[in-house]
Amino acid sequence: MFVQPIYNILLLPDVTYYFKKDFFAGKSEKLKVGADILFILMKEETADGTFLPDDFYPIGLSARIESISDEDVIQIRTIDRVDIIDPVCEDGEVHAAFAVRLSVEDISETEQEAEFSDLRTALLKFVQGYQWGLWARGFILQRKTVYDLASALSEYLNLTADEKYNILAEDSVRARYDLIIGAIKEFIEIAHVSSEAQEAQKDDQEQLYREAALKKQIDYLQRELDDMHPENVSDVRKFEKKIAQSGMNKEARREAEKVLNRMRQEGKESHEYGLLYDYLDFLTSLSWKTPEFTPIDLGRAEEILDEDHYGLKKVKERIIQQLAVMALNRKQYGSILLFVGAPGTGKTSIGQSIARALGREYVRISLGGIRDEAEIRGHRRTYIGAMPGRIMEAMKRSGVSNPVMVLDEVDKLAKDYGGDPASALLEVLDPEQNSTFTDHYMNVPYDLSNVLFVCTANTTDTIPEPLLNRMETISFPGYTAVEKYHIARKHLIPKAMDTMGIGKNVLRITDGALRQVIDEYTMESGVRDLKKCIETICRSVAVELVKSKADDTAKAISVTKQNLTDHLGRKQLRAERRLSAKTPGVVTGLAWTRAGGAILFIETKLTKGKGKIQITGKLGDVMKESVQIALTLVKSLYPEESKALEDHDLHIHVPAGAVPKDGPSAGITITTALASLLTGKAVDTDIAMTGEVSLRGGVMPIGGLSEKLMAAQRAGIRRVLIPEDNVDDLEDVADEVKEKLEIISVKKVTDVLKKVLV
Repeated sequence: MFVQPIYNILLLPDVTYYFKKDFFAGKSEKLKVGADILFILMKEETADGTFLPDDFYPIGLSARIESISDEDVIQIRTIDRVDIIDPVCEDGEVHAAFAVRLSVEDISETEQEAEFSDLRTALLKFVQGYQWGLWARGFILQRKTVYDLASALSEYLNLTADEKYNILAEDSVRARYDLIIGAIKEFIEIAHVSSEAQEAQKDDQEQLYREAALKKQIDYLQRELDDMHPENVSDVRKFEKKIAQSGMNKEARREAEKVLNRMRQEGKESHEYGLLYDYLDFLTSLSWKTPEFTPIDLGRAEEILDEDHYGLKKVKERIIQQLAVMALNRKQYGSILLFVGAPGTGKTSIGQSIARALGREYVRISLGGIRDEAEIRGHRRTYIGAMPGRIMEAMKRSGVSNPVMVLDEVDKLAKDYGGDPASALLEVLDPEQNSTFTDHYMNVPYDLSNVLFVCTANTTDTIPEPLLNRMETISFPGYTAVEKYHIARKHLIPKAMDTMGIGKNVLRITDGALRQVIDEYTMESGVRDLKKCIETICRSVAVELVKSKADDTAKAISVTKQNLTDHLGRKQLRAERRLSAKTPGVVTGLAWTRAGGAILFIETKLTKGKGKIQITGKLGDVMKESVQIALTLVKSLYPEESKALEDHDLHIHVPAGAVPKDGPSAGITITTALASLLTGKAVDTDIAMTGEVSLRGGVMPIGGLSEKLMAAQRAGIRRVLIPEDNVDDLEDVADEVKEKLEIISVKKVTDVLKKVLV
């Protein structure tokens, strides 16, 4: 027995069918009288000859070849309905097992003959009056059973492929008869409706069939009405229209139509209807069409960047370069930008400015704390409560296919048993792959290549290397006091006053008061604490305004240096200032943190003991290794003075003890502190230093120079020693910081000790 797929044919048991030989293309050697055939019905017609198990209906029909004529016409007699088991396709051939499916014989032979007789009479009556009626009469009289009659007329019946299959799949013989008779009488009534639409029907049963015919015509008319009144469209019709107008790619359209057909079959009463509705609603809410390129006005873009952000010259230059490349290519082009800097330096907000400069929609996704890969790629629809990932949810929220998307806090992604979300971002942020990004919930590819991605982070240390390699890092330096002053005047104060409902002429903050807030109430690299201080002042003023209005004594309020504490409270400096007195063994160093630059003190002390070394201050492994290197260097440089370590215990401490500290850049500071302790020569408190040391005695380069120098300037340091290899990095340091510091470059540890141990 060989398997023959067949599409859109009404197959019934115990009926003779005639096929052309070429219908069985590629199977001529199997076409022999007496050969058995297994007909399996396809849901859709395929053009390439390949099939999947889901392409077939589960019930088919067995048959046998009875004769083959000289004209290559094959006579086949169908036998039994069968259940199709495990259909597979190999090299274009379909193979399947089967089991005979029994019918429920709930209608007697007498009733069958009566039904057939009534149906044949109705058909003979119908064909009277037509020119072809005589031929049709002979054709009808040749048929012996209801199945035979239905098969002969199947190509004239108004049946879909699903309806033809449903007739074969019906287990009840009576119900199968009803479906066939209903289809034939519906065909008759459709013909009557077309030619005699106003003729009254006497028989109640015929009236029902007429109603079915009218419903099909009403469905057509309803489609016309839906186009005229879209607010009254049904869910299925609404999604049909949305899918047709969406511009989806082939894979997405195929999946959407598949789900829509299932939704149509399930009906509103089905428990899956809501899930199918949500999926189609999400899929059709996305923008699938490739947008036309909008010309980029670089002059306007520069104005917007300068209007929204003060300073950040190099950052703005790099953004303008990116926009210029896009303008030349007339499409999305260039690297994925990663903005790295301390909190409050404008990394996230500059993404909004880029969107405004390009005239695009802006969406932001916060990635901090995400530890499940499904948050990025979505959940499969087989799970209860399945949802799309944050990327596609943001695309839906934007309503376009080319927004500016800011991925905030990339460095704070976590990893656990739920997967690695950083790895899921690899496809999103790779221009070579994201044109076919597939969200698990959607399960169809979506083009993200038109999206301008901007990522932000406080540090690159926690970003996996493969992800970091897909992005171009742009550092956001901390703001100087002058920059903070201008930012406060131009942005923070007007915005805070507007938020608090304070009129422009009601509150005045003097320059002296503002500079005092910057110098004495905030010591950060960004401007978030400064913003909080200004908002605190505005809230305090708001209280005064409300009280004065109640007393009819309303007047303008000025905040000056003299009354600043009345509005802001006492000073709460968290960063340390430089030491007031110099002490042997104590040296000031510079450190970089995620919040910006800071100064730190290396404190050393000798006590009577047995050469024990104690290190405190919550130091990391790298910093502890720097202590060991420093000890070795000092012992080699000061062999006589180092003998004191044999009968003394050495204690090294780095305040503040509760704050974790790590990194190699304190190496030169630790070395100098130990040398100062052993020689008894104190280092001036207006000197700070930074640099990694090697066992060869060299001072090696470090990172975060700009933030460290700003921290030194804020703390009142006047001279700073930096590695010679970091001299080129001074170009990124603000002029006002360099003007207030004497910056000395050093190459060797001995150079440092000669300059500071005087």
